[in-house]
Amino acid sequence: MCPPPLDSAVSDYDLERYLTVRSAYGASLGPDGRLAFLHDATGVAQVYTLDEPGAWPTQRTFYDEPVSFASYSPERPELIFGMDEGGNERMQLFRLDDDGRITELTAMPEAKHRWGGWRADGEQFAFASNRRDESVFDIYVQDRDATGEGAELVFEGDGWLSVGGFHPDGDALLLQQAYSNFDQDVYVLDLETGERRHLTPHDGDIRYSSVQWGPNGDALYLVTDDGSETLYLAQMDPETGDLEQLRSGGEWNVGGVAVDEETGTLVYSRNVDGYTDLTLGELTNDGLRELPMPELPGNIAGGVSFGPDGDRFALSSSGRRENTNVSIVDLTALRQLADDETALAGDPDGAVTRWTEASTAGIPEERFVEPELIRYETFDGRQIPAFFSVPESVPDEGAPVIVDIHGGPESQRRPSFSGLNQYFLSQGYALLEPNVRGSSGYGREYTHLDDVEKRMDSVKDIDYAVEWLTDRDAVDPDRIVAKGGSYGGFMVLAALTEYPQRWAAGVDIVGIANFVTFLENTGSWRRELREAEYGSLAEDREFLESVSPTNNIDAIEAPLFVLHGANDPRVPVGEAKQIVEQASNHVPVRKRIFDDEGHGISKLDNQIAAYTDVVDFLDEHV
Repeated sequence: MCPPPLDSAVSDYDLERYLTVRSAYGASLGPDGRLAFLHDATGVAQVYTLDEPGAWPTQRTFYDEPVSFASYSPERPELIFGMDEGGNERMQLFRLDDDGRITELTAMPEAKHRWGGWRADGEQFAFASNRRDESVFDIYVQDRDATGEGAELVFEGDGWLSVGGFHPDGDALLLQQAYSNFDQDVYVLDLETGERRHLTPHDGDIRYSSVQWGPNGDALYLVTDDGSETLYLAQMDPETGDLEQLRSGGEWNVGGVAVDEETGTLVYSRNVDGYTDLTLGELTNDGLRELPMPELPGNIAGGVSFGPDGDRFALSSSGRRENTNVSIVDLTALRQLADDETALAGDPDGAVTRWTEASTAGIPEERFVEPELIRYETFDGRQIPAFFSVPESVPDEGAPVIVDIHGGPESQRRPSFSGLNQYFLSQGYALLEPNVRGSSGYGREYTHLDDVEKRMDSVKDIDYAVEWLTDRDAVDPDRIVAKGGSYGGFMVLAALTEYPQRWAAGVDIVGIANFVTFLENTGSWRRELREAEYGSLAEDREFLESVSPTNNIDAIEAPLFVLHGANDPRVPVGEAKQIVEQASNHVPVRKRIFDDEGHGISKLDNQIAAYTDVVDFLDEHV
């Protein structure tokens, strides 16, 4: 059954228009003051540059595959960017010179390369790669003009290693090792001796994230939950590992920190119920001196890049009514305001300028719907946070609802922009986006409430979300859809098999259908990390089978749409194939698999084709 038609003022923009709302993000400021950023104007993210705010950007790369990051050299007008092929996540590194020439730096397409940053003089860069052994990451340093096998192996790893950056003097690297999403270690690698100094020996699970060098390399700055329920901002001694708390997040997590090594300017964020709260400050001998922070467009922000003189920084921001764009903040003006309240007429907002103008595809901002932050009670009395959005026009019988479930599972649904969800709202669907137990952002205890044997408690939270919806006058309880991607795809399948009478339809995007086959076939470099969350093949196989939707598929009653990328290294496409084969014996099933996509649908043409099919499917069954 199709959703009731809305008046033309709401429904006159089609799906393709909403999907072509653009994004500008991933900012990097060059030594000449130029801004580089990623922009999806061509349908896939490419590198663009700007010399001044609001000017027409210059496209610098022209590939059919999306670029994943771009980082300017600290000394030359050149940058390094990363790109994989067909979503296989085996990223390669390339150098883009000022004259437009591109040099392939790694040229090892069978290996993954994870960016680790430039040396301060711009002569070398560092990265982690599994080119020696697919299941582990080693650390490499490479000259800026070397190619192929020109990288020097400086440390052989034994797990998931990442590079946090060069010491300001260039003689050491900051390393992080992850054992799970909630347990990491920090090391300093001396590049002359090869000695790796362990700074964070600990028992239990402790997070050490967003770690980076401070001025002169005399201290490290990071966020951690060592001894705390929530993440806080800390300073660490790079010799002893001694920690000092600089700022508490209170009941909320400090989400990340960025430090300018030249000036000691620092920006950190707090994740306040999914919204970003930014604090700006300067490191002094007396601690952290806070500076006034201007208001940015939207309510989600991140990706800070400082300018070469420490006089400004760029970052991206977005919101439900604001597509993602890059702004630059004038630090000189804010320092003046901190010293003299008459500067900027006392208004810090005069220090922020939006540089990019990513298109909203001609859709007026007032057409976009802002969600309401709600909480509903679940089976054990906990309050589950969720974002609830209602279309402009609701029929007497109530609107159909999409329950959109995030992946992770230790992720969090935040109120950033989604053209697809805004389209559904324009077509009369309501939207509920829960952050069920196991989601990040709500403290240590909450994130562990779905671990291993407690996995299905998070699925119960979805059942109680539907119970909450059925009590809303704006909702038609007979037209509720489960939709989710990755781990959210598992949640869709589990909700459809555990609570079959709740649902009118399900949409599974790159989802896990069977935990055993998923863990057996996922990339070997990430299997240990995933077993830490879901359970191990060696010890928990029986349990993993028992909670796998494929082993409960005979309970399914709702029609199912399955969407996947053939090159997905995280949740291999075999997960889609087996759920389609088994569910087809019980309910109507449609599938769409893209040969040139991986863990998600990233290319605009594919998004249009995929979600046109999804919309047709929902029109037919909902």
